[in-house]
Amino acid sequence: MQVSLETQIYALAGLCQAAKLVQKVARSTDSQQAQLEIMLGSVINLNPATPLDIYGGELTNLREGLQLIIEQLGDKPQKDVELTRYLVGVLALERRLNKNRDNMAELGKQLSQLERQLQHFSVTDDTIIGKLADIYTDCISSLGARIQIYGQPELLSQSSVQQKVRALLLAAIRSAVLWRQAGGSRLNFIFKRRKILAAAKAALASLPAL
Repeated sequence: MQVSLETQIYALAGLCQAAKLVQKVARSTDSQQAQLEIMLGSVINLNPATPLDIYGGELTNLREGLQLIIEQLGDKPQKDVELTRYLVGVLALERRLNKNRDNMAELGKQLSQLERQLQHFSVTDDTIIGKLADIYTDCISSLGARIQIYGQPELLSQSSVQQKVRALLLAAIRSAVLWRQAGGSRLNFIFKRRKILAAAKAALASLPAL
């Protein structure tokens, strides 16, 4: 994939959005069905025609992620520190994954096998969420440096919530992979922060008002 600021913005928005959804799932029983479908759908789209197709082909699907980029990289002093920890943790795990050929191959293999099950279940079905969670455990958790999730203890103790969190972390890893493939790196946040911020603002401004 060619280096592209536009694709980097999509990837970073997807990463932020997946991490934010982890926060929501860990704190509330509110239905997040539409957001879940977008984020989990990004994991199973193995052969997208365009980078945006990973997120359903519509920039509006990344509206919240674009807003989060602006909030996290903007000049306002108040940042979501917890969200930042998740983003840093996911990017670190993706770097480990990229260096581990065995885990990367196993990840691709298991995701390909999942395609058969998707002929019978939707991506938000508990069966698929459970499988995505297992894939995360098998291919990502084994890399070490696990991400500490904060939220309501009574929710985080439930297996269904744990599975959603792992599945969403896998979605975050998917976006982190796209970020790297499009030329994104840690140095971008230091030397290209203004460009990223401006591109995110322009993308958000292009969307119809809610």
